[in-house]
Amino acid sequence: MRKSVQASQGAILDLQNQIEKLRTENAQLRGQIESLQKQTDDLTKNQKTYYQDLDNRLTRFEPQTIEVEGVTGVVQAGERSAYEEALNAFQNNQVKKADSDLTAFIRKYPSSPYLPLALFWSGNTKYALKDYNGSINQLQTLITRFPGHQRVPAAMLTLGNANLESGKKAVAKKVLSDLIAKYPDSEAAKE
Repeated sequence: MRKSVQASQGAILDLQNQIEKLRTENAQLRGQIESLQKQTDDLTKNQKTYYQDLDNRLTRFEPQTIEVEGVTGVVQAGERSAYEEALNAFQNNQVKKADSDLTAFIRKYPSSPYLPLALFWSGNTKYALKDYNGSINQLQTLITRFPGHQRVPAAMLTLGNANLESGKKAVAKKVLSDLIAKYPDSEAAKE
């Protein structure tokens, strides 16, 4: 019976050692699982950040639909910056550069939502450069192609002045009369 008790105690001790060994292995496996889970989470986070960054970079080169003073259209990469560069040149009294940039913009982006504004500012730069016929052409194009645009009254005022400066007094008078008749409450009509 002693042998049986000793054998049982030995078996119990052996089982306890095996259980302790399994617990140690289990703890090690849990540690490895946690480490792998952290690595997986980090990789997923890095991959998500990478793809968001890539998507943001690609979006800059994709056409985007925007609205500019009531005109909705698709803008190509670089289109907005080309328009803004030309406008900044005009605002900084670099009129020749603005004229050149606006003319290039109009040729390069003929269906741009910025086109009405480019025509308006091109007409104004040409007027400032005393190219009255060029001014008349640009402003007349704006008025004809975009009759409902909010810059039309101001364009008509400059158009009237350009006609007056180029010696076309009757045309100037008609343009200015039309301005007052069509847009009596506009700032341009009050001038």
